[in-house]
Amino acid sequence: MKNWFWLVVVVLFSQEAIAQKTSKDTVQKGQVQIITADSTVISAADSLMGNKKEKKFFPVPKTATRLALIPGGGQIYNRDYWKLPIVYIAFGGGLYAYYLNSLKYHDYLATYKSFYDLNPASPDYGQIKAGLTADSVMPIRVRNLLNTNSEMGEISRDQAARGKNYWRRNRGFALIVSGLIYTLSIIEANVAAHLKTFDLSEDLTLRVEPKLNQPQMLTPTPGLRLVFNLK
Repeated sequence: MKNWFWLVVVVLFSQEAIAQKTSKDTVQKGQVQIITADSTVISAADSLMGNKKEKKFFPVPKTATRLALIPGGGQIYNRDYWKLPIVYIAFGGGLYAYYLNSLKYHDYLATYKSFYDLNPASPDYGQIKAGLTADSVMPIRVRNLLNTNSEMGEISRDQAARGKNYWRRNRGFALIVSGLIYTLSIIEANVAAHLKTFDLSEDLTLRVEPKLNQPQMLTPTPGLRLVFNLK
C-alpha cells in the first residue's frame, strides 16, 4: 500500500514540474515574439529615416552653372534665396553706374563737338569754328551724382576734352566691374552646388583600431590608431 502511495506522489510531482516548465517556455517564447516585433518596428523606423534622407535636395553643378547665365538663376536653383538681393543689387548697381557715366560722357562729348565745324560741305570741316578762341565757352548740361537733377553751365574746349575722357574711363571701368560681378555670380552658383552635394550631417564617428606598423619603426610594433568616419 505504501508503495502505491509514493508512486502517486511521484507522478503528481512530475506533472507539476512539467507544467511549470511548459509555462516558462511559453513566457520566453512570448518574450521572443515581443523582441521580434520591436526589431520589426526599429527596421521600419530605419527605413523611414532612409527614405527621408533620400528626399534631400542635391543640386547638379552643371545645371546650376547654366541657369546662372541668367543673373540669379543659379542661386534660385540652389535654393539660396537670401543671395538674390546681393546678386541683383551688385549687378544692377554696376549697370546703373555704366548708364550714368555714359550719359555724362555724351554730355561732354556733345559740348566738345560744338567747338568744331562738323559740316561735311564746309571747307573748314573738322576745324575749330571761326571766331572761337581758347577762352571761348559752350553750354553743357551738368548732372548730379545719381542724375536726379541737372542744370546748364558753360565750359571751355579743354574742359570739355578732359570731361569726356574722364567719364569715358569711368564708363569702361563700370562695364568691367559689371562683368566681374556677373562672372562671380556664375562661379558662386557652381561652387555652392558642389558644396551641397557633400554630406555634412552630424553622423561623425570616431573609433579606435589596432595597428602594427608604427611610424619610424623598422619592425612591427603593436599600437592603436584613431579613425574618423565621415558619413
